[in-house]
Amino acid sequence: MLSYQCANLTKSGITKLAVLLLHAFPLSAAMWQFQLETLGDAGYAVIAPNAFGIAGSEEREKWTFTDYAHELAQLLKSLMVEHVTIVGLSMGGYQAFEFYRLYPGKTASLVLCDTRAEADTPAVRSMREEFIHAIEAGGAEEAARRMIPNYFTAESSVRKPQLAAEAITMIREQSATVINAAMRAIMTRSDATPLLATINCPVLILSGKEDKLITPETAESIHTLTAGSKLLLLASAAHISNMEQPEAFNNALLAHLEEVSRC
Repeated sequence: MLSYQCANLTKSGITKLAVLLLHAFPLSAAMWQFQLETLGDAGYAVIAPNAFGIAGSEEREKWTFTDYAHELAQLLKSLMVEHVTIVGLSMGGYQAFEFYRLYPGKTASLVLCDTRAEADTPAVRSMREEFIHAIEAGGAEEAARRMIPNYFTAESSVRKPQLAAEAITMIREQSATVINAAMRAIMTRSDATPLLATINCPVLILSGKEDKLITPETAESIHTLTAGSKLLLLASAAHISNMEQPEAFNNALLAHLEEVSRC
């Protein structure tokens, strides 16, 4: 089973809409702290699971996003949740695409954050292989060294050093085996580009305007290929936009949820 953080879950279950928050690589559900608090205060049921091997979730040496989507469906069933708005950031966005592909009837809407639809090119796969070898040698510290500089803007790195500290803490809690298993899942993910034209639920694309890993042009391409979608680029935010600009992120998310609730 997956471990998770939550807000407003009850023993009787949530038969209507809940929010499912899917975290980035190689972080944990702890990255959603501000969203759990804000959405919870607004009365939404919120579930933020940890991927395999993280913060008490069952560890699996080899897993795919298909495996994870099925596990998420089992988690929702156990909590008696029928429909979810899926908020996926970076790796969480890849997982959101796969969940929608397998369980469109359970998906009330999608919020795709700092993510991409296309599969890895051979050149990118080669870079990921090199990353895996480096983590085998250097462990979580090497993962933090490589990832943290891309997470936040230069201004936030100076003015909000606690952001990097929080992200480093999440990474350090993971083993090299767990980090690399997630990376292999990323490498073997399906190309979600053909899926975009088939999505028939509300979609919000929400990304940092200064994200260097997933550029605004990438977010715009998802928007162009997804009929009826909305695009919002957050100023002064890089890759982990929900942590860097939580107020703007939460306002956009709450507005989206309000629209979905009226559908």
